[in-house]
Order: sequence, then C-alpha cells, then structure tokens
Amino acid sequence: MPDSVDAAAVRRWCAGGLAALRRHQAEIDALNVYPVPDGDTGTNLVLTMSAAVEAAVGATAAETMRGAARGALLGARGNSGIIMAQLFKGLAAGLERAGAAPVTGAVLAGALDDAARGAYDAVAAPVEGTVLTVGVAAAKAAVAAAAHGGVVAVARAASQGAREALARTPEQLPALARAGVVDAGGRGLVVLLDALVETLTGDEPPDGPVTAAVPAGGRPGATAERETGSADFAYEVQYLLEAPADTVETLRGALTALGDSLVIVGDEPTWHVHVHVNDVGAAIEAGIAAGRPSRITVTRFEDQIAARTDAAAPAGEGDGHPDRAVVVVCNGRGLAELLAAEGATVLTGNPSTRQLLDAIVRAGADRVVVLPNDANVLAVAAAAAGEARAAGVRAGVVPTRSPVQALAAMAVRDPARRFEDDVIAMAEAAARCRSAEVTIAGREALTVAGRCQPGDVLAIVDGEVNLIGQDLPQTACRLLDRMLAGGGELVTLIAGRDAPEGLGAALRAHVEGSWPFVEVQCYEGGQPHYPLLVGVE
Repeated sequence: MPDSVDAAAVRRWCAGGLAALRRHQAEIDALNVYPVPDGDTGTNLVLTMSAAVEAAVGATAAETMRGAARGALLGARGNSGIIMAQLFKGLAAGLERAGAAPVTGAVLAGALDDAARGAYDAVAAPVEGTVLTVGVAAAKAAVAAAAHGGVVAVARAASQGAREALARTPEQLPALARAGVVDAGGRGLVVLLDALVETLTGDEPPDGPVTAAVPAGGRPGATAERETGSADFAYEVQYLLEAPADTVETLRGALTALGDSLVIVGDEPTWHVHVHVNDVGAAIEAGIAAGRPSRITVTRFEDQIAARTDAAAPAGEGDGHPDRAVVVVCNGRGLAELLAAEGATVLTGNPSTRQLLDAIVRAGADRVVVLPNDANVLAVAAAAAGEARAAGVRAGVVPTRSPVQALAAMAVRDPARRFEDDVIAMAEAAARCRSAEVTIAGREALTVAGRCQPGDVLAIVDGEVNLIGQDLPQTACRLLDRMLAGGGELVTLIAGRDAPEGLGAALRAHVEGSWPFVEVQCYEGGQPHYPLLVGVE
C-alpha cells in the first residue's frame, strides 16, 4: 500500500474518477428532484471531469492537481461542474501548502478539508443536504483518520464519511425527500472518492447506489428553501473587486448584514462579489472600502421599487459605445434562429466554461452581455464571464432562466445607453417576465401539486410543479389562466419539438377569448424536453 501520493497517482485518480463517473452517469442523471426528463448532473460531471483529466499535468502532485482544477473550471458544465472545480481548487491549495513534502495521510486530509471549506466559504448561506454537506463530512472523517493512519486510511475514511452523509441528505433537504432521492452532486463526489480508494488500493467500491434515508414519519410537506434567497431584498448587486484577501473578510461581514445570497469567490487580488440587498449604494460602498470595484451590475427584482443608485456606473465611462454584443445559450433550431435574428451570438446545447468563453471572444466586442437561459448554466456563465474579464473583455451576466426572459431582455436593448445602464435595463426586463414550462413526467414523483405518474403533463412555474394534467393543451390553458390572474399585458409562447400540431393557435384563441386585453406572441422554438415555454410580462 502506498504511504504517499505523487503526480502519477493524481493523474490515475483523475482518469479513474472519469471512468467511474461514466459508469454511474445514468444513475446520477436519474437523481433529479423534479420528474422531468432533463436531469443531467451525471452528464455534467463527466464532461467537467474530462476537461480536468486533459489538464492534469505537472511534475508534482500539487501541480497536477492545480492543472486538473484549472481544466475543470474551463470545462465546467452546470452548477455541479462549477462546484467540482471549486473542490479541486481547494485540494490543489492544500497540496501546495505542503510544499516539497510528501503527500502523506495528514497532508491529504488537510487538502480535503481545504476543499470542503473553500466550497463552503464561497457561499454565505450554504444549503444543507447538498454536495457541500457531503464534502464536509468526507473532510471530517479524513482528518480523524489522519491521526493514526496513512493515505489509504484517510481515503477510505473520506469515502465512507461521504457515503454516510449522502444517505442523510433527504433528511436535510425537503425537495430530496419529496422526490425520494439523494443529492446528485453529492453522489458524484462519493463516486470520485471511491475512485481515489480504488486508485490507491485496487479495491473496487461497493456496488449499487446509495440509498436515500427518508425521515421517520413519512416525507415532509411540500416546502423547500428559495434557492435565490429571501424575497425581502429587491436588488441583486454584482461586481468585480480588486482587493487584498484580509479586506474581503471584512467585506463579507458588511454585506452579510445588508442582505442575503452572498457569494464571494476568487483569488487575491481579484474577487467576484454577488449579494441581494435593498440598499444598493451601501453594498457598493462596502466594496469601495475593501478595494476597487468594477464591472458593477444591478438587477431590480421588484418593478415597484424604482430607486437605483448612480454608483453602479464606473467613473469615466463614455456613452453610446457601439462595440458590444450579446451571447445567448439556448436549445432548439427555431429559438436559435429567433435569437440570432435579434442580433445575438447563439450557443446551443449545454456549453462548458471554455465554450462560452470562446463564444464571448468570438463575438468580437469589448463589452458582452451573456444570457444563460437555464438555471443550470448560470454558474458556468459567471465563470466564463470572469475569465473574459481577466482577458480584457467587459462581460456581464443577466441571470435569465428561460429563453422567454432572453427575448424580453433583448427587446429593451439599446446601444445608445451606457453599457452598465443597458445591462441593468435588460436585467429588469428579464425579471419582469414570469416564466413557466410545460413538460411530460418521466417517472412517478411527489410534487408540490401532488403525485404525478409517468406520462402526466406538468406545468412548472419558478422551478416548482404548479399543475398536473393529462391533456397538454388543457393544462397549458389552465397554466395561462393562473399566470394571467396575477396580471400581465404580453404573453410569449414558444412551442417545442414535441408540441402537438396547432398548440400555439389553440392557446392564442384561449387567451383572446378569456383575456381580451392581453397580446399574444407565438414562436416555433424546436426545443427538446419542453413542448411549451411561457412568458408573461
């Protein structure tokens, strides 16, 4: 048994981890809290790990791990890929701290602890029951084992600690309990840690998926944390900050007192700051006190709150700069053609950080707005924008979660405005567009709207199943009535690849008959998985 880890072992682990993720790809994809057919965490982890393997080059274990972390960041797909890259970055930092010393059990345990802490520290209010929780449990088990064991004992303890924590994730996150699954990202981490044990010992990991531990007394009620923070805060503030590391902790405390959803990631001297607040000026002033903020963007969540600080515009910026572009991510030929006709550079599929970065550079502008159009692409878009800014391109992300929001944002785009003001206007337009999707259930599941069966029609609003039906046009009509009951002047309908013939015309007739003062726009999007996308403005 080895008593240390060298560069060759790191490369073998990366390659073995990729092979293991490929074996478990379908299983992890199936760990989807919503019964829709596009769960892709396993696929995203495989694609991210493929990029890590290609970049895992170096003379030492630390250098090789650093290369893998960089590759994972540039190849990251989805939120799970971004978190994997963060964990690898922490592992590399822990190994580098040991210098030229051998990577013993104690060093490996410390690196795992650095990885878990780094991922947690990037989020001000991490949600328990996710890969973050699994990573912390693995690190704690590893540190305990390092007191009396070498690298093999540490790796085995980390793997077992992660496996036990993963089984408990449904007790911590109600959405997992409702779906009867464990956390998909956490499952991916268990697979990687099992691969580390196999690399060091040759022992094959336990067979079969980790069983979900549903809490005693049945599944909890249909409640879940709001992923984007409390509705008490009206503005999202983001900026790039040049600052020393010691001032960032002070900034973290100041912004925590101002709002929620705080995320600060990066390395000295460059940091990316994100927070939800009501006092935009105070959030930016806190950044000024810590260092030099730039690339400031402000998104107003509530239209009735009109106040906005002028501090969001960098000093000395000229008006009406023509050298700017928009990069949009979407699926479906019709959607791609529609958005391209609006002047956007379109990237289809599920892009990696590198692919998005290449699209930003290919746009040929020094100021670029990115519209990700999918919650699972948001983190990748943010990473690509960060890489673009480091390369001299001023890139901003408008956090669109649906193509209907992208259309709303593109409609208000005005190159005559200052770039920062134009980004704010696009973000406000996107936020005013309520979005929904209609799809077909791929499996039985307990949802907020009740239990669904395979083949049921699901109407999803803001990430939650809002309606369950058997007939797609009828369910879509009910969805529109519910959304328009809350107000609206414009409805956008995008028919998918599997939409029944005449769906758009039938829904237009329904809106015109029931809501005569509402305008309807219909498009053929051709997107997979979702026969209908809906936007209400």
